[in-house]
Amino acid sequence: MLDTIFVGLFESTGYGPITVLQFLLCIGISLVIGLILSLMYRYKSQCTRSFLLTLAMLPAVVCVVILMVNGNIGAGVAIAGAFSLVRFRSVPGTAKEIGAIFLAMTTGLMTGMGQLGYAVLFALLMSAIWVLYQFVSTRNSAVLDKHRTLRITIPEDLNYTDVFTEPLNKYTSSAELVNVKTTNLGSLFKLTYRITLRSVTQEKALIDDLRCRNGNLEISLMRQEGNSNEL
Repeated sequence: MLDTIFVGLFESTGYGPITVLQFLLCIGISLVIGLILSLMYRYKSQCTRSFLLTLAMLPAVVCVVILMVNGNIGAGVAIAGAFSLVRFRSVPGTAKEIGAIFLAMTTGLMTGMGQLGYAVLFALLMSAIWVLYQFVSTRNSAVLDKHRTLRITIPEDLNYTDVFTEPLNKYTSSAELVNVKTTNLGSLFKLTYRITLRSVTQEKALIDDLRCRNGNLEISLMRQEGNSNEL
């Protein structure tokens, strides 16, 4: 039974012109795989509706490209050149988005080659692994939520090297000064720290303690987030 499922579509029927039934079967399986991948990516992830639609249709699009090339080297080179132009009209995405797109393209290539059984198996396997990793990362989110970026504005005559040592040691498990910047014609300094809070409930207490030491100037505390346009 398994041997029958995982036999390539074109291997079982022989190589030759693509029939309408074969074409529709490849497209149908590709659309089902695209739906599976869209549901996979949506699990505990923030995404736009347009990206989900693209992810759902991409396997079918790639499948049709492979079916139409069908061993024609000239057509393959022309299509490769056309696909290379897409990168100049798209915004760089996150590592997760790029991974999902490559996964969709891979399944489309597999269905276009007639390996329908392997394409479905690969999509289901990768989706299960994706959901598992998302579940594990969600359970560890309590630790990640303690990471913060702290920005403190101080007057130019305040020695910042050790003035905040006591409150940072009290309310954080780690604190690193990563940037010092002058502002307002050099009359103020802006300090940037990467910190890990001992408890997320102590944010206000930390800010109040810091305000007493920086002359009640501006203080900001925010979650550490990567740039959405970078890997």
